[in-house]
Amino acid sequence: MRILLTGSAGFIGFHTAQVLLARGDEVVGLDNFNPYYDPKLKEDRNAQLIKDKKFTLIRGDICDRKTVEKAMKGCDRVCHLAALAGVRYAFDHPDEYIDINIRGFFNVLDEVRLQKIPGLIYASSSSVYGGNTKMPLAETDRTDNQLSLYGMNKKDNELMAHAYHSLYGIPVTGLRFFTVYGPWGRPDMALFLFTDKILHGQPLDIFGHGKMQRDFTFINDIVDGIVASIDKNYPEEVFNLGCGRTEELMDYVAAIEKACGREAKKNLMDMQPGDVVRTEADISKAKKMLGFQPKTQIKDGVPQFVEWYRKYYGL
Repeated sequence: MRILLTGSAGFIGFHTAQVLLARGDEVVGLDNFNPYYDPKLKEDRNAQLIKDKKFTLIRGDICDRKTVEKAMKGCDRVCHLAALAGVRYAFDHPDEYIDINIRGFFNVLDEVRLQKIPGLIYASSSSVYGGNTKMPLAETDRTDNQLSLYGMNKKDNELMAHAYHSLYGIPVTGLRFFTVYGPWGRPDMALFLFTDKILHGQPLDIFGHGKMQRDFTFINDIVDGIVASIDKNYPEEVFNLGCGRTEELMDYVAAIEKACGREAKKNLMDMQPGDVVRTEADISKAKKMLGFQPKTQIKDGVPQFVEWYRKYYGL
């Protein structure tokens, strides 16, 4: 297939592009190399992709409708992963989140309608579950108790996709990602931050006094779910993509310390606004309908990130 992949230089987009290219798909990448975090990391990911003749990069912004229109021409699927991610950055930059995650999503969705693209797969987030305390979190659970602007953005995306499917029959699949980690990961996420500090002998700021729990999902498993969603192309679905098991934050830290070969000094701090105590994905629907079978636990996935980090930064 010819697939438009927005956010191709991002963490998840880069890995998704690699798998699609390896199996023979043609990938049109659309990315604006936003400086939310160091664009050099995005440039280096992109440098890996452009080695493949089946990959075409369009440097552009999903907020620019003409760019989206051009990038989508002749595509068989759209995999929309471009977004401004993260919960806390939105506290000081709410306008950017509305522009990129709401208006940008609308541009992609409406262009899918106009060009009659036969399938849209888009990134949602576990953040849509907000303040839910029932575990594990299932796709049928309430998602109207938002605790962050980012979670609200992603729920808005799901609502827009539902409306467009209802009105125009567009096949839409939303994917609720649970704490994705792995090589080439984002510098604003815990694994990257903790590894960096441990290897440079700096103390770790651990929020929630280390009591938080997360469903950590390795990047390869997430990409398996994305690709299966592209291929299945259901009329309208939302899936949880997680590991299906919850880990204590301190166990995650211990796995990083072990992979780094040293123990870290820890500053235990209060919870940050917008954070939740626990996430745990019910992945039974994805298992049944996508054949989704996550394979990597943190004891195996964390060392792969640390190995990449040491090599990338020459440590």
